[in-house]
Amino acid sequence: MRLGITSPIVTRVPGVAGDWEAHAGVEDLVAIAEAADRLGFDHLTCSEHVAVPVDVAAQRGATYWDPLSTLGFLAARTRSIRLVTQVLVLGYHHPLEIAKRYGTLDRVSGGRLVLGVGVGSLAEEFALLGAQFAGRGEIADDALRAVRAAWGRERPSYAGPHFEFSGMVVDPHGLRTDVPVWVGGRTHRSLRRAVELGDGWVPFGLDLDTLSEMLSRAALPDRFDVVLGTGRPIDPLGDPSRTSDRLRRIGEAGASVAGVTIAATSAAHYVEQLETLAALDLQG
Repeated sequence: MRLGITSPIVTRVPGVAGDWEAHAGVEDLVAIAEAADRLGFDHLTCSEHVAVPVDVAAQRGATYWDPLSTLGFLAARTRSIRLVTQVLVLGYHHPLEIAKRYGTLDRVSGGRLVLGVGVGSLAEEFALLGAQFAGRGEIADDALRAVRAAWGRERPSYAGPHFEFSGMVVDPHGLRTDVPVWVGGRTHRSLRRAVELGDGWVPFGLDLDTLSEMLSRAALPDRFDVVLGTGRPIDPLGDPSRTSDRLRRIGEAGASVAGVTIAATSAAHYVEQLETLAALDLQG
């Protein structure tokens, strides 16, 4: 099981983010990204919200750094760690916009992008952006097919129920003609979408027993990633035994990748936690 980082600072969810993150800056983020890269962690993440309603922010948080600019900056400060949009809301973008903007990120990062996508759930944000909320699942499916048809191609073409294009040039574009796609969600439908249209599933807000049961019913393709989070922050320095046990349980539930959230009091402490986590024997 590979270990990736659910990035601090760039997304601050109440009850999960540390108090220090509210005052952290880009150099703190860089120090963490460079350490994760040096230590061999699988990936970093950055999520997407353009604007969150005030009453929703109390639960979901209000801080969401823009994934394109954030991951583009981190691409220049790292060498091998993968860069994951976790998640990009498909309904907020035309498929060719994703293919062009994030294809460029894939190119400048040397092919390190993982395109994490989701259907979205904030009706107010959809309305703000002029995106269609009703039927968004069907629209997202078509958008994802269109993105995959366009990815890494200079003259893409696609014809579907919601999107159609041809005779257009997209340059630059993705370094590859395919990109790993992780689909976010917490329903059986999101898992089916991931199996049918993606390369991995990134569920959230579900306990391990529920996740294990859902995965046991699914026929997963070869090399399909199941990316399970640690839930509450783990503390490798303060409680290495509980940390190892939690990660073993995630692996037993079916994860091929663990997206870890780490307890810390500062960026320097976070780096120390990463160093300890990287050295843990997770098989013992």
